[in-house]
Amino acid sequence: MLKTIDSRITPELMDCLIRLGHGDEIIIADRNYPAATTASTCVRKEVIRMPGFTAPEVVALITELMPIDDFHDYGALRMEVDGAPDRVDDVHREVFEVLEKVGPEGARRGSIERQAFYAHAEGAFAVVACSESRPYGCFILRMGVVF
Repeated sequence: MLKTIDSRITPELMDCLIRLGHGDEIIIADRNYPAATTASTCVRKEVIRMPGFTAPEVVALITELMPIDDFHDYGALRMEVDGAPDRVDDVHREVFEVLEKVGPEGARRGSIERQAFYAHAEGAFAVVACSESRPYGCFILRMGVVF
């Protein structure tokens, strides 16, 4: 056992987070997302499964260890709601509240159209699939640096 590491972080998730470098991205996928299909195109080919966790819970767990990028156009992106790109649902608000708490200051958050999200996700490092049941509960997190 390791000290100070949350026991809910699975070995697969820990392995992924250790391997990330600055600018690498991970996908937080809700229960409707084609996680296995997308993972087949990622650096890590196997989906990291986090059953029983909501998207905000997974993001909070990951960002205990992973810094969010503040050098790029975005540190995190949410999947936009079809036909209502400016609509921010509760799941989006909750994840962005988590990200606001962990910083860093200046890390920008944005959104991306659903089909563009799918295309962008194909170049990610890994897919973390959770049990989030709210629609459009999918996010991209971009790895920052530790100073």
